[in-house]
Amino acid sequence: MLMEFSDVEPDDSCACGGCADRRRARLHAVRSPRRRPLGARRAAFLLAAAGSVLGGSAAAPAAAAPRTDSSPLIPDSPQGEVAGPYGADPAAHRSIAAQPATTRAEILRRAQTWVDQKVPYSMNKYWSDGYRQDCSGFVSMAWGLGSSQTTWTLPDFADRITKDDLQPGDALVYNNPKDPEGGSHTVLFGGWVDAARTKYTALEQTRPGTTKRSTPYAYWSNASGYLPYRYKGLSQPMPAPDSDAFPGADKFGPGQVNPYVTRLGKMLVERGGGRFYREGPSPDWGEADRKATEAFQLAQGWRGTEADGYPGKDTWDYLVHHKGKDIPPATAPTPATPADPGAPKPPPPAQAPAPAFPGADRFGPGQVNDDVLLLGRQLVAKGFGAAYREGPSRDWGEADRRGVAAFRRARGWSGAEADGYPGPHTWKLLFS
Repeated sequence: MLMEFSDVEPDDSCACGGCADRRRARLHAVRSPRRRPLGARRAAFLLAAAGSVLGGSAAAPAAAAPRTDSSPLIPDSPQGEVAGPYGADPAAHRSIAAQPATTRAEILRRAQTWVDQKVPYSMNKYWSDGYRQDCSGFVSMAWGLGSSQTTWTLPDFADRITKDDLQPGDALVYNNPKDPEGGSHTVLFGGWVDAARTKYTALEQTRPGTTKRSTPYAYWSNASGYLPYRYKGLSQPMPAPDSDAFPGADKFGPGQVNPYVTRLGKMLVERGGGRFYREGPSPDWGEADRKATEAFQLAQGWRGTEADGYPGKDTWDYLVHHKGKDIPPATAPTPATPADPGAPKPPPPAQAPAPAFPGADRFGPGQVNDDVLLLGRQLVAKGFGAAYREGPSRDWGEADRRGVAAFRRARGWSGAEADGYPGPHTWKLLFS
């Protein structure tokens, strides 16, 4: 019997979408040991047929050497292939079209939803949002691509950047040509942990489920192989540290290490805030930055949440454009004079009204918003912040729940009344 097999290769000089897709699929298939290319299958079939005809037995191919490195720091995270929502036909999603616009805050918000839900790892299952539950599906979901890509195709949707350019929402991608599916990996960059930039917060999909942890740069293993990328569809690129544009409130506060904190400190020193710094401004947010910011806000006549020590758009605008009043110098306290027993006592200072309760649905697992941050800061101000390790943030966590529960217990509540989730009455007491 005469058997003939033929492979049809896409023309490398053709720029049409069909040939581009086939070239990309061919590249992925050739690099993948789990799905042998057609040429390899044909050779194996002919070899077996020849052995049968000649009455001999063809030598079995040598088994692939098992991976000997069993370190738990190497992610066990094989990935599936390009797929549309819930694994649909990916043909409509392979061409690289204009990217849907998104922001860094939205990327991190979407990623945090998987972290909060601890989405189980799987290379062939799809989460309720339609994305495949592996590492590349996770980054595809965070970037909002509308399809589950692979570590080989994610760079098609991004621009290559350097380590110094990395900002929250970017990705680090490692592609292993020897094991494209089982040995490649990608993580989402969540921000630097230290000023030396040796560690960063990585949001990643790995076994047993989505995690968020401090990670050595660029990764626990194969560090030199991880390359940083930035999604092309960002609608609000992060301004440069020397830009006058406000970088966002999430760049300031406990745990933040970035050049925007340094610039804030330098501007505050120029406006009279030097006495708050012992060693001078640095990229690490500290209490000196908060106190100097608060002093500047108070100098403008702002009160309440407008003078909480955390810069917003108005504070930043006043500083970069040298508007408003400087921070007044520290003054020695005026010696107290004996009070006239018959003189009427001055009225107590008026308190700022408590902010309106935003609603119970703003608090709890999976919630990421400014109301969670405001709640945490008030808990710290009231002396119920012992559960925070890094300080309050916009992400609801166990520290927020424990702080609310401690506040309620201090007022004699117990049982279900001290469950750790704020209601209107708790909110009013907390801000009174």
